[in-house]
Amino acid sequence: MVMIKEFREFIARGNVMDLAVGIIIGAAFTAIVTSLVNDLINPLIGLVIGGMDFSAMQIAIGEGDHQATFRYGAFLTAVINFLIIAWVVFLLIKGINKVQNIAKRDDPDEGKDVQEVTAPTQEELLVEIRDILKTDVETIRARP
Repeated sequence: MVMIKEFREFIARGNVMDLAVGIIIGAAFTAIVTSLVNDLINPLIGLVIGGMDFSAMQIAIGEGDHQATFRYGAFLTAVINFLIIAWVVFLLIKGINKVQNIAKRDDPDEGKDVQEVTAPTQEELLVEIRDILKTDVETIRARP
């Protein structure tokens, strides 16, 4: 039961929910990038290299039941997908950093040293009162 309670608390944390949303959006974004690469970029590359179907590029080694097929076209497609996703993430992070820098510049309290004001303790107040009374008594005694 303790394990279930801990798991429930873990799932209910805000950062886990943010992570779940990120994964869902990432999966949708991956589908868009895959379509971009397969439907737009690969045909252009195929046009440049002589009309070959980029995804069909492969090398077969061996014969019969022991044949191995290396689909390097699919691998190159995956590399292109990765580079596009990495580029978009880079641009996204760069944009977020720019917005944060603008927000910091516009914040008038940013960079100021804020000193925390604490109330004196009861002992400090009593010592201060004692010192004031002591000074007053000495002043009264010193009068002619």
